[in-house]
Amino acid sequence: MMGLQAGRGMEPESVKPENVKSDTGESKARDPEVVDPELADPKIIGGEGSEPRAAEAKAEAKASQSKPAHAPMTERRFSQVTRRELLKVAPVLALGAFAIPRLRDSLLRKGLGFSDWASEKLFRRGHLAPVFADAELTPFEKFPINGYDVDDPGVIFENWTLTVGGAVEKAGEYRLEQIQALPRVRQNTRHVCVEGWDVIGRFGGARLSDFLNLIGADTSARFLTVACADDYYESLDMATALHPQTLLCYEMYDQPLTRKHGAPLRLNIPTKVGYKQAKYLTEMKVTHVLDKVGYWEDQGYSSFYGL
Repeated sequence: MMGLQAGRGMEPESVKPENVKSDTGESKARDPEVVDPELADPKIIGGEGSEPRAAEAKAEAKASQSKPAHAPMTERRFSQVTRRELLKVAPVLALGAFAIPRLRDSLLRKGLGFSDWASEKLFRRGHLAPVFADAELTPFEKFPINGYDVDDPGVIFENWTLTVGGAVEKAGEYRLEQIQALPRVRQNTRHVCVEGWDVIGRFGGARLSDFLNLIGADTSARFLTVACADDYYESLDMATALHPQTLLCYEMYDQPLTRKHGAPLRLNIPTKVGYKQAKYLTEMKVTHVLDKVGYWEDQGYSSFYGL
C-alpha cells in the first residue's frame, strides 16, 4: 500500500482525470484542452471573469494565426517596389558612371550638348538683358582686363579692316569709319566672366544686326563666326547676333575703346558670358555650318552660355 501511495504522490498535480461527475452525478467525458502558454497565467485562467477573458485571448490568437505575415506580392505591387528601389539607387549608379573616365567624358559632352540645345530653344530675341543707371557703373579703372594671350596684340589702327565673307551679298573689307557711320547705341550692362566675377560697364557701338543688314547677310544662316588679331576665335548663333543689345563695340564709358579692352573693335553681348565677347576683331563670316565653335568651347566649355 505504501508503494502505491508513493507512486500516486509522484503524479503531477496538473494532470486532470479523464472523467468528472456532473451536478447530476453522471460521469461526463471531458476532452483535454491545449492551453496557450500565454494564456496559462493563473490570473487569466483561474481568476474572476476568467472565461470571457480567456475566450477573447483565444480569439485574438486564432486571428493572428489566420492572418498572413505579409501582403501577397502581386505583379503591380512588385513593379511599384522595383521602381522605388531603382529610384533609390539611381544617384549611386550615376555617381559610379562618372567615376569611369570613358563614361564620364561622354556623359559630360551629352549633358553639355543638351544644356546648350535647351538654352538656345529658350532664348528670346526680344527679351532684353538688364540695364543700369550711371550711378551703378563700375569705375572704368576698376573694370578688369581679361586677355586670352596678350593684353595688346599690336594692331595698327590705320591699317585695320574687318574682313567679311560667307553668306553675304557684300563681302569685302570694312573700315572702322563705316561701322561708326551706323546708328550708335550706348548701354550700361553687366559683364559676367566665367571665372566668377561680374561688373557693370558702359559700352557703345553699332548694333551687329545693323551691320549684318549693311553687308546683306543671309540671316537664315545659323551662325556667325569671328577671328581676332590675337588668334582668338568665336561663334554666335544667329538669334544672338540679331539681338538688339549685341554690339560691335568701339567705345567704353563714352571714350574710344582702349587697346587693353579690345580696340579697335570687339563684341559686347550682355546676354552671353564674357568669353563669347571676342576682342580685336579682324574677320567675320556668316555660315550655315561651323568648322570650329570657339576657343574655349572646343576645349569643353558651353557653346551657347546664355545669361
